[in-house]
Amino acid sequence: MKLRSLRLRKAIEVTFVAVFLISIVVALGTLAMLLGSVVSTALPYLRTEVVVNYASAVNPLQAGYAAAIVGTLWVVGLTLLFSIPLGVAAGVYLEEYAPRSRLTRFLEAGVANLAGVPSVVFGLLGLALFVRILRDITGGPTVLAGALTMTILVFPYVVITTQEAVRAVPASLREGALALGATKWQAIRGQVLPAGAPGLLTAVILAASRAMGETAPLIVIGATFFQSYLPSDPRSFFVALPVQIYGYVGLPRQDFLDLNRNGILDPGEPLLASGGWPGVAAAGIVILLVILFAFNIVAMVARNRMQRRRL
Repeated sequence: MKLRSLRLRKAIEVTFVAVFLISIVVALGTLAMLLGSVVSTALPYLRTEVVVNYASAVNPLQAGYAAAIVGTLWVVGLTLLFSIPLGVAAGVYLEEYAPRSRLTRFLEAGVANLAGVPSVVFGLLGLALFVRILRDITGGPTVLAGALTMTILVFPYVVITTQEAVRAVPASLREGALALGATKWQAIRGQVLPAGAPGLLTAVILAASRAMGETAPLIVIGATFFQSYLPSDPRSFFVALPVQIYGYVGLPRQDFLDLNRNGILDPGEPLLASGGWPGVAAAGIVILLVILFAFNIVAMVARNRMQRRRL
């Protein structure tokens, strides 16, 4: 009987491992196929012009993402500036100061539920609050309004990640600092937060990645699809990379073919085979991925160095 039970358990374990490995292979294979398709479509357009040129709805060979790149950096930078201090402060309060009461449990449940709200809902909130009610402050559908909307969107992720990072710090660090006469805030500032810094950098990565890839909230608040100037301050109108990619995807391919028939484009141009606007959109996806990966790599290197210093 014991031998049969042992064999059954072994068979279940082998089956589980096999299903797990097959799932990983299928997921990675699908991701590789998608990335390969995007890169192959974008390759003819990955030139200097696609980075330095402004948007164009007429000629895909002259279309670029200069304003969208700067707008994305503006929005993500301000989002991190607003969300990280607020989120870390809220996470530290809920984990270290808030009493274990019904109110605290209600606040934590509310934060967790906000993380699951569809992003378009935050866009509607941003449209009502930051674009219309606070129009005198934000200037309407500007970089500031977009950053504030993204701040509300990523705030729950920062709070939850901060709580997990603070909770993972050994209690002995707090107790040792308190035993030496430090106040609770001094113990948190001098011991808990530095020890939890790698986890806090994870919150930064999550916030930046989410803010960089969102499209629906920015469209709802009124981000433009095409813009021929760089946003110079927080009250400038803007376009972000995901929004402009969406704009290029929506352009009919027939426009590109008409340009070719009318002789505006050279029939011998090798870029004709890439499909026009889909190629431009794919190039924008590659640019967005490069920016996102570069930011994540910098943050992960900093996090690993902090972890090694702790050891």
